[in-house]
Amino acid sequence: MQIEQIISNLLESNTYVVKKSDECLIVDAGADLNEIEKKVDGHVIKGLLLTHGHYDHAFNALEISKHFNCKIYASKKIVENLSDPAKNYGESFKINDFSNFVFLEDKQDFSLGEFEISATLLPGHSKCSMCYLIDGTFFAGDVLFKQGIGRTDLYGGSKQEMLESLSYIQNKIAFDTVASGHGEMSNAQQQKRNLNLFIRFLSR
Repeated sequence: MQIEQIISNLLESNTYVVKKSDECLIVDAGADLNEIEKKVDGHVIKGLLLTHGHYDHAFNALEISKHFNCKIYASKKIVENLSDPAKNYGESFKINDFSNFVFLEDKQDFSLGEFEISATLLPGHSKCSMCYLIDGTFFAGDVLFKQGIGRTDLYGGSKQEMLESLSYIQNKIAFDTVASGHGEMSNAQQQKRNLNLFIRFLSR
C-alpha cells in the first residue's frame, strides 16, 4: 500500500491518497481537487473517507465525490457539523445534500475494492471523529498527532471522551503507522510514548 500526503491550504490539514494496485482511497477533503488528481494519477477511486466534520477536513468533499464519481464515508454524527458553519468552523461552509454519503457504524468493518477497512468512532476532538485502520495504518484525523492530541475545547469536544478514546487506541487498535489530520506521520513506538503522556495528562 502506498500513501501520498497532501498538505492543504486550510489550516495545513492533511489529505491522503492511499493506493493499492490500480485502486485508491482518499482520506479527508481539505486539499484542492487538482492536487488530489495529480496524486491519483489514473487510479480508480473506491471512496472518500472523512475523519470528522470540521471544514478543513471536509471542504471539498462534494466536489471530489462528484468529480471521481465516488461515495463519501463518514459517521452519521457528521451531519450535525457539516450542516452548520458554527459547528464546523467554516464561516459560510455547509453541506445540505447528503445523498452521496454512506454512514458508518462504530466498529464497522467493510471493504472497498481491494481495501479492507476497520472504522472506529473515537470522540473527544469531535462527536463525529471516525478513524480508519487500513493495512496497519491508522488514519486518526485530529484525534492523534505525532506529538500531541486534538483539541477538546471545540464544539462537541470532551476531555473525558478523549481520554476514553486514547485508552481504546492504546489497548485495542494494533497499528504500525499513524496518519494524522495535521503534521507528520508517526510510528507505533512514537505513539506509545505520545499516548502514555496524554493519557496521564488527561487522567489528572
